[in-house]
Parts: sequence; structure tokens; C-alpha cells
Amino acid sequence: MNRVVINLEALEHNLRTIDRWLTAHPASWIVVSKVLCGNPEVLQALHALGVRSFGDSRLLNLQAIRQVAPQSSTWYLRPPHLSATRALVETAGTSLNSELRTIQELDREARSYGVMHDVVIMVELGDLREGVQPGALTRFYESVLELRNIRVVGLGASLGCLAGAIPSVEQLNQLEMYRELLELKFKRRIPKVSVGSSVLLPLLRKGVLPKAINHFRIGESLFLGTDLLAGGVLDGLRDDVVTAEGEISEIKEKSLVPPSTTSCMTPFASVGKDEGVTPGRRGYRALVTIGQLDTDVGGLVPVDPAHRIAGASSDITVVNLGEDAKGLEVGHSIRFRVSYAGLLRLMNDKYVPKHVVSGRSPAHSQGRWRSTSRESETAQLFCEES
Repeated sequence: MNRVVINLEALEHNLRTIDRWLTAHPASWIVVSKVLCGNPEVLQALHALGVRSFGDSRLLNLQAIRQVAPQSSTWYLRPPHLSATRALVETAGTSLNSELRTIQELDREARSYGVMHDVVIMVELGDLREGVQPGALTRFYESVLELRNIRVVGLGASLGCLAGAIPSVEQLNQLEMYRELLELKFKRRIPKVSVGSSVLLPLLRKGVLPKAINHFRIGESLFLGTDLLAGGVLDGLRDDVVTAEGEISEIKEKSLVPPSTTSCMTPFASVGKDEGVTPGRRGYRALVTIGQLDTDVGGLVPVDPAHRIAGASSDITVVNLGEDAKGLEVGHSIRFRVSYAGLLRLMNDKYVPKHVVSGRSPAHSQGRWRSTSRESETAQLFCEES
């Protein structure tokens, strides 16, 4: 069968490892769970592992988190839209903001709801995504301070998310300088500098990350182990938290090159990774029933290094197995590692089941699992032996 498999043992390993790194910095962090698309089983597993602070970019997903972990803190991670401010205040305790009008509307909704709403003011540092221009930051912050039901808990930025530019230490120091200037001028403490994401973990590991960066929002490296600067897997993390399995519906020995001139008029761009195959060469080809409708096939990498993706349509992916099928038959499955984009689409796909499997899951371990309360944003994990 087709399915997405989430390995709890690998997830626990990455969660503990990242938490250890950030605790030593020191910094607090939230788990960015948007790639899970509100999947309750994985959210429950994260909560059982000690996660007490989640970030997402969909209100429906935050509502799912509230059902699984009602006492956890929730962060809304994309620039809020005006039409959703009421639901946002009811669902998220913190949001990332760069528009004064939106924050004013959040203040009005928070006042009617009888709560304080926390905001992180996003600053433009060069990724050209959301953010207040540095020259307008002082006036912007002063206007936000006038709002009674809004509490500024940090300055933040998005780096490496859109333009793909490698974050620099100079950019990070800029954000800390802006915080110091605002604190000096307005005599108000701004506790968090929230610019840390998976892209900054390599800098953290090298020991060059400024100590002022004290809050992280981590998703991709947690679920995939990705090193977003050098590529591959970040040393110390595992890349087998998530795998996709596609069931073989046909397997036959065939020519690996079409016999006639091909047309470029195909529904999907080529995702073939078997370039350089010589005409007349034959080998085993398997058709698996996962296609472009289900995921970004370009983000699938067969676990078996001898396998190569030859192409895909909406419903089928063709995999070249080589000269030896190694016992694979119709009904067997081929396993794939997935990219972040591929995982996002798979988790949002209603056609592919999701399965959580336990190596040593919190529900079946020999100890009692719980989290400490050092800080609600930090997933601190340990097992007390019975």
C-alpha cells in the first residue's frame, strides 16, 4: 500500500538533539508543525515527547493542536490577514506581524475577547519577505506600544525562506542592535530575538551564532534532518523520521530509452534522474502508485541507491531498478526519502494514509515520559526509570 511513515524513534532523537543544542546556546524554541497539516497522531506523539509550544501557518492546524494539547502555547507564523484576526486571537497566543493596521485589529479583537495577544515584530533584513523596514521601526514600535491588549514579546526576521540568501552574522547582529535601541529609547524590555530557524542550526553548531539570538522556530531539520546551508543531513541528526512508500503495480524488464523521438508536450515537467542511459539498454522498471497529484515527485529520493526515478504522471511514478529487481514483485513497496516540499504535499494529500511507527515510542517505553517546565517554548525531554 501507499503510505507515509513517521518513525517515532528517529523523531525523538532529532527532538532531543536539537533541544540539547539550543539549551546550550541558550535559546528557547517552538516546533514548526505546519508540514504535518494538523495530523493528530503525530501531534499527539510530539506532545507526549514533551513539546509544549507549536507554530503553524494555518488556523485549522492550530485548532487541531489545541484539541491535542490545549495547554500548549501556539504561534501563528505567517503574516496575519485582516479577515482572520478574530479567529487568530481565539486560536493563537502569539503572531508574527509587520503591518500596523493588522496589529490594531488584533488589539481590538483581543480586547473584545478579554485577552492579551503577544506579537513578534518582524524586521526586513534582506530576504525580501515580510518585515518592517529598519528606518520605520522606531515609529512602528511606538505605535504598537499604545495598544492596550497587545504585548510585544520580541523582534524577529525571516532569513533564507524566500530569496535563498545565506544568513550572515552581520544581519543577526543588526537585529540585536535594533532591539537595544528600542529598549533604550522606550525603557521596555523586548525578551525575544526570534530569527532562528533550521537554516541557522549550522551556524549554531559552528559556534558563530550571536548569543542575542535566543528564540528559534524549527521544522525542517527536526522532521528531515536537513542541513540547509551545506545540503545533506546535519551532523548529529537523522534523515529517517519520514519515509514514503509506494506500492508496485507493475514490474517488467523493458528498454530504458523510448524507441522513437519524444515530444516535449507532457503534462508534467520531467523529474527523471537517470540521464545518460544509452539507447538499447534494458532493465527492470517498476510503476508505483504515487504521482504528482500526491506529492512533488522531484522531491522523492529512493532509499535504495540503485533505484532511479525515470519519470512521473499524475498518478504513477516510474522507477528504474537496474538489471536486477532484487526480488521485488507486484504488491511490494519501494521506499523514498522526501524533501520538505514533497512531505508537505504528502501530508496534505487525502489519498495517502499516514502511519506513526514506534521504535521506542513514549507510549511503550519502559519509563514515564514527561516534560519539565524550564520554559514553555522549550521541548525538554527525559525519561524517569520506573
